[in-house]
Amino acid sequence: MKYEYETQRVKDDARGRWERVLPDLAPALKDAVEKRGKHVPCPVHGGRDGFRVFPDVDETGGGVCNTCGYFADGFSLLMWINGWDFGRTIREVAEHVGTTPVRDMRKEVSHAPSSAPDDTTRREHLNRTWRESLALTHPKAESARLYLARRGLSVRVPDTLRFHPELGYYADNRIVARYPAIIGQVTGQGGEAVTLHRTYLTADGHKAPVDAPKKLMRHPSARQLTGGAIRLVPAGARLAVTEGIETALAVIEATGIPAWATGNAHLLETFVPPPGVSQVLVFADKDRPSRQHPSGHGQEAARGLVTRLWAMGIRAGAIAPALDIPDGRKGVDWLDVLNLLGKAGFPALGSVEKALTRAA
Repeated sequence: MKYEYETQRVKDDARGRWERVLPDLAPALKDAVEKRGKHVPCPVHGGRDGFRVFPDVDETGGGVCNTCGYFADGFSLLMWINGWDFGRTIREVAEHVGTTPVRDMRKEVSHAPSSAPDDTTRREHLNRTWRESLALTHPKAESARLYLARRGLSVRVPDTLRFHPELGYYADNRIVARYPAIIGQVTGQGGEAVTLHRTYLTADGHKAPVDAPKKLMRHPSARQLTGGAIRLVPAGARLAVTEGIETALAVIEATGIPAWATGNAHLLETFVPPPGVSQVLVFADKDRPSRQHPSGHGQEAARGLVTRLWAMGIRAGAIAPALDIPDGRKGVDWLDVLNLLGKAGFPALGSVEKALTRAA
C-alpha cells in the first residue's frame, strides 16, 4: 500500500538526520558523507575530487559536483544519484525517518516542480553531441585510434564507440577548453539511451591534461543511470562486465567473451544484465585498500554485484588481476594484464567456469 506524505513534514523530520539517511538510501554517498565538506570522486561519473557534500549536510542533505551540478538538499541529491522522481524520493525518505502519512494514496501525484526545460536542454545537448560524432574509422578520428593503440589495444573497435573532433570540456558549468573525445552511449537496464560517456584526448592520442578526462554527461531526470552500462557489443548468454571501457575492450581482445563497461565502481555494483544473460563474469579492477574500502573499491563492488546476481538467479563470478599494484598507483586492471602478460595472463575457460560456481 502506498501513502501520501506532507512534503514539509518529511523535510522537517529529515532535518538533522541526513548523515544517516543519505548513505542508507544511496550507499555510493557513504564516502562523501564521512568526509563531509571535503572533495571526493563523484559517485556517478567518478573522476578524482569533483564532488562534496556540504559541511552542514546533516541539516540540509545537500552537495555539489563540479560537473553534474548543485543539489541544494538531500531530496535533490537522492533524485540525481538514484534516478528517482520527487514523489518516490519523498516516500523513501519519509519511510526511513518514520514520518506519519497523511492518507492512503488513491492516485499518485507528483509534487515535483517541472523539470521539462532543464531536461529538454540536456536531451538536446546529448543528441547534438551524438549527431556531431564520427565513426572511429573516419580520417578525422586519428587521435582516437592513436589513443587506443597507445593503451595497448589492437581489437577492432565496435561501432558503438564514436569520436567527436572538438568537444567542450566543462568546469564550473562553463566550457573552459575543447578537445577531441571518444564517445560511448550509456544504456539503461531497459535498453533505453541514458547519457554519453566522454574520454577527452589530445590531438596526438594521449589523455587530455584535465582533472577529469573521463566524464558522464548530465542525463534527463526521467532516465535512470543506475543499472545501466556501455553496451560495446551484443550480449550472449555469458557476459563479461568491467568498470572501464578500455578494460572491456581488453577482455574482448584476450578472451572473445562479449564485454560491457559500466564506467565506475558504483555503477558496476548496481549493474543489471538484460534478459537472456544467464552468466556474468566480472573482470574486477584491483584497487589499493583504503579506510572506506578495506578490500579495495573495485573488489568490493565486484563482490557486491556477484552476490546480488546470484540472488537474482544469475550465475556470476568475479576475477581480479593477480598483478601487484605498483608504487604510486591506486590499482591495476585487466588492460594492465594484457599489456604486461598478453592473452596468457587471462584466465583459461576452466577458471572461468570455476568462478561461475561460487557466489562471491
